[in-house]
Amino acid sequence: MNIRLCLFLLLLFLSCFGKAQERIKGKILDSETKAPVFQAEISLFDVSDRRIIQKVLTDSLGFFQLNNSADDSYVVIQKHGYETKELDKTGDFSLIEVKPAVGNISEVVIRSAARNIKLSDGNIVMSVSGNKDFKTSANILEVLRKTPGVSIDDEGAIFIGGRITPAVFIDGKPVAMSSQELQSYLRSLPPEMVESIEVNSNPSSKYDAEFKGIIDIRLKRNGNLGWKGNYNGNIFTNKFSYRENSLNLSYNREKIVYSLQAGYNNGISTYRYHALQKLANTNVMRTNTYQEDEGNVYSIQTGADFRLNDKNRFGVNLRGNFRTSDRIRSGSLYTTNQDESQLIFNTESKNPTAYSQENYGVTADYSFQNKDFKISFLGNYLSVKNKQIDDFLNSDQPTTELLSYWKSDLLNKIDIQTAQIDVSQKIGNADIETGVKYSHSDTHNNIRYDTLSVNDRFVFDPERSNMFSYKEKIWAVYISYRQKFGKLQVNGGLRLENTGSISDAVTRDSVVSRNYLEWLPSFSTNYTFNKANELSLSYSRKMTRPVFSQLNPFRVYFSPLNYWIGNPYLLPSFTSQIKLTYRYKNWVTSLMAGKEKDVMVRYPLYNPKTNVLEYLGTNLPYRKFVSVEISFPLKVTKWWNITSQITGYYNDEYRPYLDEVFALKVYSYEIRVNQVFSLPKGYTVNLFANYESKTGNSLYIIKPRYTVDLSLQKSWFDNKLNTKISYNNIFDSYNQQLEFRHKQIMDNRLTHWWDSSRLIISVAYSFGSSKYQTKELQKTEEESRAR
Repeated sequence: MNIRLCLFLLLLFLSCFGKAQERIKGKILDSETKAPVFQAEISLFDVSDRRIIQKVLTDSLGFFQLNNSADDSYVVIQKHGYETKELDKTGDFSLIEVKPAVGNISEVVIRSAARNIKLSDGNIVMSVSGNKDFKTSANILEVLRKTPGVSIDDEGAIFIGGRITPAVFIDGKPVAMSSQELQSYLRSLPPEMVESIEVNSNPSSKYDAEFKGIIDIRLKRNGNLGWKGNYNGNIFTNKFSYRENSLNLSYNREKIVYSLQAGYNNGISTYRYHALQKLANTNVMRTNTYQEDEGNVYSIQTGADFRLNDKNRFGVNLRGNFRTSDRIRSGSLYTTNQDESQLIFNTESKNPTAYSQENYGVTADYSFQNKDFKISFLGNYLSVKNKQIDDFLNSDQPTTELLSYWKSDLLNKIDIQTAQIDVSQKIGNADIETGVKYSHSDTHNNIRYDTLSVNDRFVFDPERSNMFSYKEKIWAVYISYRQKFGKLQVNGGLRLENTGSISDAVTRDSVVSRNYLEWLPSFSTNYTFNKANELSLSYSRKMTRPVFSQLNPFRVYFSPLNYWIGNPYLLPSFTSQIKLTYRYKNWVTSLMAGKEKDVMVRYPLYNPKTNVLEYLGTNLPYRKFVSVEISFPLKVTKWWNITSQITGYYNDEYRPYLDEVFALKVYSYEIRVNQVFSLPKGYTVNLFANYESKTGNSLYIIKPRYTVDLSLQKSWFDNKLNTKISYNNIFDSYNQQLEFRHKQIMDNRLTHWWDSSRLIISVAYSFGSSKYQTKELQKTEEESRAR
């Protein structure tokens, strides 16, 4: 390892001696009046990843200067009331004329929307900073709820197309984070700090096989010398309150950018669970659970990006996330005979829990670019340690007699290392890219149960206790090809992944070892008819490996008689899918269709003798799916904008269950309407509504639900202070209700309720000595209407 590190550093420093940075100076004039254009926005973009390298504003005489020129870059000139202009870096910048925009209202609408949403290889790219649709959103997680093609569930999990859990990229790079750490990070980002969000629901073979979808979040960079800061604070109030605080700092020198992010969240959240379960001719059992979770989260992230010269960049990022939680869960089991005329038992349960998690992560990246050749390296390391202590007390409710008492002590450790190298070469108008990636994950889980015996002593419980480890190594190599033929662009790729895994259930003396090699092709094509019309078609084959929680054969309790358990013999699933996307102006229509084999699911199994309901894991033979999505904006008046999204789903799964086969075709739909009202004096009101129709699968019906959010935003002190107040889920109508379809087998009804009906107060304040200004992107709606 030391020899490799030395060779890498030697290569790094030898390549630092490239040509010196070139400065771009120029002047912007009005093409009609020949007058200087004040505060025009001059942005320097990297061609390869569309990342903003630097952004400046013209002075009162129309002059500007860019100090961070790169070989493969271009310049974009923007100014409200003028047409956007793009120039190659090799052009003449001494005197640039920009044309005033046409005064027609319809033209203004088209140009404005084009800045907010566009397509890139068939993927929706949504601008965030300065987008009025997101002005009232408290953080990026709130923004994603309103982004076309993306949905957020009650626990903060992110989905694409209603079923795909996407990987989240930051500035085009995957960052290894636990799900809880990722949610904390996204909650710490105010919309003003994010340039754009790209939603890729059909990634090519360039990306990992497990990435069925990708959400790429592009952060807004400080392009001028100096430092900038932002504080963001949110208070969520329901029965209890939850507080979020984050501080973001950046310091930009000529060749180095330093960044620091720190956060502290604390408060109490609540959850309720109700269930009815019975088999034919057996007892009827009703479960009620109430939970309060008091948590504290500390996070810190720091990094540096070194612009060694025009050809070489190097970055490093260190982060830590620390979480503690004290949970109190209480419940009852009320059981009667078949006709509910006789009480069988009525028990009360208490489950206090002490939980802690420590996350440490390191990311390092390096890139070298010389004309049409580029090589980059990305390395990630993630270490997660979970500790949890539980007490399970069950008593007879009428007499308060203690029936059973057991304790659990959990220690879970996860270590993940990844390294990848990508090389690209441009040959004429074709781009060829290849790369190799290695990843290694090592997970150990040790949970011990002790049960109170008849002599009032806790003794080891071997039936529940479990030691389980899972190790996985993945080698991957890919090659991709891209070429443009006039208005037609063609992409093709092939990925090869070799997976080796060992799962070891120590307490059961069961070892499952696997080694498999898979070929994963992809293809896409994009045709641009004109500025208003664009069509793309893509195909990919993906592989989803079972995660640790799906494999680990230990119990996770919802109540003393209700738990789910993993299956170490689960197989990976494979998905082949196609996507067709068409854009007409601001209307975007997408069609996704595919088939998944060896689908990983959970199914219920009820034991009438013990009244225990288990949820077990298995692979289904196949599942077919189709989704159609339409999103479009509508400008009703100058002060009223509506963005709508309509999505239809079709699901057809083949599910063997208890010696029967169920193959149902399920149709469902979802409607979202986001309305933005620009009021006088710079106030913005946002009304967001979401409706989900009845849906489900071959076993369960998921009942309809809806939510309505109302929010108000106002900026102060030249947009430095941003205040927001929101009332989410106004009617407390977003609980999830499930019902088992086949009553002849089992009557099982479940309701999950989270405290998502909340009043939210947000305050964000920007400060710093950098001359970088964002007035044109963050101007109030009142200012826009006054022009």
